[in-house]
Amino acid sequence: MNREAWDRWCERGILALVLAILVFGPLAIGATRPLSFLALQGLTLGVMLLWGARFWLSARPQLLWPPICWAVVAFVAYAIVRYLNADIEYIARQELIRILVYACLFFAVLNNLHRQESTQIISCTLVFLAMAIAGYAIFQFLTHSKRVWYFPVNHDLGASGTYISRNHLGGFLELLLPLGLAYTLTSRLKPVTKVVLGYASLVILVGIAVTVSRGAYVSTALAMLLFFGVLLFHRTYRLPALLLLVVIVGAGIYYLPSSLPVQARVGRMLAGEGNIEEDCRTLLWQSAVRIWQENPWWGVGPAHYDYRFRQFRPAEIQLRPGWAHNDYLNTLAEWGVVGVGLVASAWVLLGLGVLKTWPCVRGKLRDLGKERNSNKFAFVLGASLGLTAILAHSVVDFNMHIPANAILAITLMALLSSHLRFASERYWVTVPNWGKVLASLVVVAAVGYLGQQGWRRGKENVWLDRAAGAPSFSAVQAGYLKNAFTAEPMNPETAYAIGEAYRIQSSEGGENYRELAEQAMEWFTRSIKLNRWGGDAHMRYGWCLDWLDRTAESPPSFDRAVQLDPNGYSMASNVGLHYVQSGDFAAAKPWFERSLRLEQRDNYIARNYLQIVQNRLMEAATNEISAKLNFQVH
Repeated sequence: MNREAWDRWCERGILALVLAILVFGPLAIGATRPLSFLALQGLTLGVMLLWGARFWLSARPQLLWPPICWAVVAFVAYAIVRYLNADIEYIARQELIRILVYACLFFAVLNNLHRQESTQIISCTLVFLAMAIAGYAIFQFLTHSKRVWYFPVNHDLGASGTYISRNHLGGFLELLLPLGLAYTLTSRLKPVTKVVLGYASLVILVGIAVTVSRGAYVSTALAMLLFFGVLLFHRTYRLPALLLLVVIVGAGIYYLPSSLPVQARVGRMLAGEGNIEEDCRTLLWQSAVRIWQENPWWGVGPAHYDYRFRQFRPAEIQLRPGWAHNDYLNTLAEWGVVGVGLVASAWVLLGLGVLKTWPCVRGKLRDLGKERNSNKFAFVLGASLGLTAILAHSVVDFNMHIPANAILAITLMALLSSHLRFASERYWVTVPNWGKVLASLVVVAAVGYLGQQGWRRGKENVWLDRAAGAPSFSAVQAGYLKNAFTAEPMNPETAYAIGEAYRIQSSEGGENYRELAEQAMEWFTRSIKLNRWGGDAHMRYGWCLDWLDRTAESPPSFDRAVQLDPNGYSMASNVGLHYVQSGDFAAAKPWFERSLRLEQRDNYIARNYLQIVQNRLMEAATNEISAKLNFQVH
């Protein structure tokens, strides 16, 4: 077999691996769990190795290097610098790994899958995958299912398909709906294929409807408005586009007003009732702005929003939000003005590239002046509007922090960027021999680092899974957690979990309770060193001091804990417990009252101890009055 044949097989292998990544991610609940993302990371390593082999199999390899590539390289370099200066190394490294995986896939897809055959295979596979997932969501909606695969979820009013959140399913489907419709109406595919794609697109549209996601509704409506607006100005597509528009609008008018879930969702919004993912978004956004103001130029650090949130927590929000529910503000808070500028430059360069490509991919005129259908035009139109939809949805959600959706968006960006070669040949760069060596070194470095980190994360995850299955706070669980910490000694949450296991064991009493409490304090200290923004470790350290009758030493720990989480109901309850432990019931009372003001439901500690404190204060007051009366009598 000659080198050209080997090169073709490597290209096919890259296509197969990329398809596996694009299909597996959405099916694995968005690849949000560590093992799911590790699978994608491993597949990406295979893509990079095959790409590296192609550099040496080709006599004169070429790189496709449109302007957006410079923005991607600049952001990756910036991400590495910010990681090296991050406050919490572990979470910053995990975020950097994601960015490196995304960047590797972007360049690999751009330079290996730019052929029209590959683009069509990827597009059709994704549309049919979206149809299948939308069908699963429709099944969930009709049967009121409370499961995604074997994971129990609360679907509330809508369905989430293979995702945990219906908003993220909406983000996935809205990315692909314009692509399916564009191939149905404007491509040169065979009629049977176009009919199947049209059917798949309608199923996807119904799938978006059953998510009952307002963000998905608005972003999809925007994409459809632009889609039909473009096609109505093309004579070839005007009539079929108009007919399809009438069908979609008619179905929407029939379904939306008569749908009980939609009515209930709108009714909740109008009545001012909702949850953290709905009505509290503006509060999360305000917190994101305050976090950003801590370091306007550089941001607080990769993936640090969730860890810095507690300092700026509004009293109305007691849950852990994870993200700001606005990808733009989340990026601004974590990466600063510089990071947002680099990300925005990539999108601007992509948009300029689409504008430059547009005249070159429109169907050529036939002899009678009628435009021919074009597969290139179908992809550019569909992918551009799909990305427009996800950008609109990102104002109210965090789809770009869901790996499956982020990888899909990056793949569409890479394929869109590859179409610039139809506008100009100057984006091709011939790689000389020294360039092959440099490219190989880059590939080896990326594969080596991602492979080593994947192995490290995999070992940690194995022990964490075993710990999750062990009895809570037991010695067995602590042993598994220690093994996880040995595999990954920079994870502050593992250190905290070990300390908490020893603390609970110590609280049960026994001859070695002091030794267990001291071990707990050692692990809490490690957690504090690894994450200086974590208030819980300070609070638990103070608890151990109280438990060991070192009450005079504990106030600084509780003061620091309150500084890091001033509006947390749990923190307020534990400060109240500290004062109960020290016998100062008058000081404990306002802390329990504050805790109950912050959280009424499921706040049993504050409610029960407040009653105990009030009884003790009443007894003390009664005893004092009795003592005075007795003194006066005598």
